[in-house]
Amino acid sequence: MDKISGQKSALQYLYPPIEPFDRRMLDVGDGHQIYVEQSGRPDGEPVVVLHGGPGGGCSPAMRRYFDPERYRVILFDQRGCGRSRPHASVEANTTWHLVADIERIRIDLGIDRWIVFGGSWGATLALIYGITHPETCANLVLRGVFTMTQRELDWFYGGGAGRFWPDTWARFAGLIPEDEHGDLIKAYHQRLFSGDARVETTHAKAWSAWENALASVHSSGQGSDSPAEYARAFARLENHYFINSGFLEHDGWILANMHRLADVPGTIVQGRYDMICPPETAHALALAWPNATLKMIPLAGHALSEPGISAELVRVMDGMVTG
Repeated sequence: MDKISGQKSALQYLYPPIEPFDRRMLDVGDGHQIYVEQSGRPDGEPVVVLHGGPGGGCSPAMRRYFDPERYRVILFDQRGCGRSRPHASVEANTTWHLVADIERIRIDLGIDRWIVFGGSWGATLALIYGITHPETCANLVLRGVFTMTQRELDWFYGGGAGRFWPDTWARFAGLIPEDEHGDLIKAYHQRLFSGDARVETTHAKAWSAWENALASVHSSGQGSDSPAEYARAFARLENHYFINSGFLEHDGWILANMHRLADVPGTIVQGRYDMICPPETAHALALAWPNATLKMIPLAGHALSEPGISAELVRVMDGMVTG
């Protein structure tokens, strides 16, 4: 559930920009091809980066949290977004397809074990992947955690966050007739998949703007106007996953299965004032995962680019590999 907001002050903590040494389109079946890239040191410690959304796509800035002299950094665009094709497609696009894709990438690149790094929905996916394949995970590094529960969805799409941002919430909810306000995810779903390009684009931009407006602790509440192509993929994919409860077997599935990560170390970096994924989730996750360390960042919201969050993530990754 995130999009990089690009606060310039965060850049001082990041490594200089680097270019990938390998780019490829990987055919994962079901008519999908996903974009995969590698950067940094080819024989370095492998780390796979899981972007947010679902539907957010990866960004060059995501390479910059890792020392390129020590890490082999793998980024990819999940099904239906970024440079992956077909664009904005929800066909054969579920959490379990993505878990299989991550394994396909690992095997295709000849990696035995790797660090899994993800924020927001990327943290959700990292946890589900780790629970499913704990033997391949050397470490999990998570930011702004989201565990795909109804309680979390109700907070953000049922008016909880809107109580702090009533003006911004009014713009988001105002596109929907009042008699449908009891389930805004369902109401937006009907419009995002209406088949009318104008209606889909209007509601995709509103969906994306609501989330982007609350990403930073310093937000004014004015969400940016995302390009139509980006907004359509982001909103359709995110809504598709949320209306299907992440394709998990039951509510609370992640916390119920944390015993499978008992031997996998982890770090949770959480903004104290995260309006999108409130800190209570990170706290509950840390209680269920004794092998993890929770780092609560005092003056930070949700975005990866919050200065305090960027600084802590770089510090964590620098501390994992020496020499």
